[in-house]
This record gives sequence, C-alpha cells and structure tokens, in this order.
Amino acid sequence: MLILLFSSVIIVDARANKTEMINQFLDAHNSARKAVGVPPLEWEPLLANFAQAYSNQRRHDCALVHSAAMAYGENIFIGQGRRWSAKDAVAAWVAEKQFYDYSSASNACSGHDCTHYTQIVWRTTEQVGCAKIISDNGSSYITCDYYPTGNYVGARPY
Repeated sequence: MLILLFSSVIIVDARANKTEMINQFLDAHNSARKAVGVPPLEWEPLLANFAQAYSNQRRHDCALVHSAAMAYGENIFIGQGRRWSAKDAVAAWVAEKQFYDYSSASNACSGHDCTHYTQIVWRTTEQVGCAKIISDNGSSYITCDYYPTGNYVGARPY
C-alpha cells in the first residue's frame, strides 16, 4: 500500500511540474506578444510532443540545428547545466528584440540575429508547444515549435 501511495505522489508531482513548465512557456511568450499588441498563443500538445521528440534526437550532440518540419516555426536554446528554465529560454529569445528595427524600411535585424524574437511575436502564429530535456552532457536543451510558422522574408511580424 505504501508503494502505491508513493507512486501516486510522484505522478501528481510530475503533473504539477509539467503544468508549471507549460505556464512558464506560455506566460513568457504571451508577455512578449502583449507588449507589441498581438494575440496570445495557446498551448498545443501535438507541438509539444514534436518538440520533445526532436529534443530527444539532439540529446547526444546538443546541436543547434533546426528540425526538418517546414510546417512549424522553431526556436532552440541550450544552456550549460540543468538550471535553465522555460522562462530563461524565452527570455533569451525575447532579448533579441534589441536587434529588431520595426520602423526601418528593411524590417530586419541589425547586426545580430533576431529571428527567435520575431517568431515569438509573429501575429499570425496561434499555437506553441515546447519541451526541455537534459542532454547527455548535462546541458538544458529547450525547443519550442510554432504554428502557423512565421519569419517570412519581407513580411513584418506584427
């Protein structure tokens, strides 16, 4: 009987942790979207499953290489050690805002990549699903997938 109770506690804790992580991903994304006046994203479990499967493929090499899923937008983050959270990854992507010049005629990044940020705030993107794994070398590997995709050349994100 004690084993079953202990097992139930683990399941409850795992669900609570998963819900907390989902909320971190959504809150961080939607805060950035709210700042530029675009609608919030919704969590999509199928995208999260895809992000999980792809992250697991990168478990051994931690390569910052995008998946071949052309139907989705995708952001990837890696941080040394286990401590990196969903909030940390999204904050790193949103920090690229400083390199995006919405007012310029070129509607482009200035000197640094800002396409992680523009994917987050892409007006027509409606759904997100993300996953975090700990890679073989102990790093945090975080992937978020977006639908519909964004970052079309020549188009403004919002």
